[in-house]
Order: sequence, then structure tokens, then C-alpha cells
Amino acid sequence: MRLQTPYSEDLGDREPLSAMNDAADRVRSLAGGWTAAQFERTYAPGKWTARQILTHLAQTEIALGNRARMALATPGYAAQPFDQDRWMARESTLGAREAMDAFIATSAMNRAFFASLTPSDRATPFTHPEYGALSVEWLIQQMAGHLLHHLKQLEHMAG
Repeated sequence: MRLQTPYSEDLGDREPLSAMNDAADRVRSLAGGWTAAQFERTYAPGKWTARQILTHLAQTEIALGNRARMALATPGYAAQPFDQDRWMARESTLGAREAMDAFIATSAMNRAFFASLTPSDRATPFTHPEYGALSVEWLIQQMAGHLLHHLKQLEHMAG
């Protein structure tokens, strides 16, 4: 069942876990051979660099993977919002290779976790102050679309 998330257009009709697998593989193959200078490119003036996008992807894997785990382990769980720019500012010195490795590792961990969930697990509800009543399934679909959204930016930078 397709749910409406901020990244539904990016996900389209793709199956979320398959899309996540393909996108993580594509990030690794796309950026794996980049130089330090290539990681500092941006896709548009004033936008994040490739290094910052990879840092952001790792951060969101940590934050949103945690949300899913908390929802499944904590009845009545209410997720906390976070300011992505403030998070980025806290990790401004993280190297590009470290950011990519962190993203790949946390993404793999989350994908294995999500693949283990039953339909009942995926229907587990939680709330968010900006989005209201959600489910783990909604979160999985949002994460997949979010990853595809940023993959397009990295592909643009690759030329």
C-alpha cells in the first residue's frame, strides 16, 4: 500500500526496500572512486556538497532507523523532530569517506531490520509533531523516497 510522504514522488511505485538496496549500491558505485575535490562539489549554488549529502544520509539513517525501533518497542511512541541544518553543523568536519561508510553501514543495518518486520510490525503506529499519526510502513516509504531524492543530486554532481 502506497502512503503519502514528503518523498512519495521520488519513490513512485517502487517497492521501498528494493529501492533502498538499489540506491545504496548506486551511491557506493557512484562516489566510491571520487577524489576529495569531487566530494566538495555541489549540485547548485548554496546547496550542500556531496560530502554533506552523504553526512545527511548517514544522519537520517540513524535518526529514522531509531524512530522505527522506538515505535516498535515503545507503546504510544512520539517521535521528536530534528533540525537537519543544526545536525549538519555539528558534524561539519566529518570526512567524505567516513560519511559514505557510515551511510552504507547504517543503511545496511536498517534494510536488514526492515526486511525482518512482519506486516503487523510495519503497521505499528507512532506520532510526530509535524506529521501527526504515522506508521513504521510510512517511515520506511519516506526513507526510501528521501534516499532516492538525494541520489538524484549525487548523480547530477557526477555528471
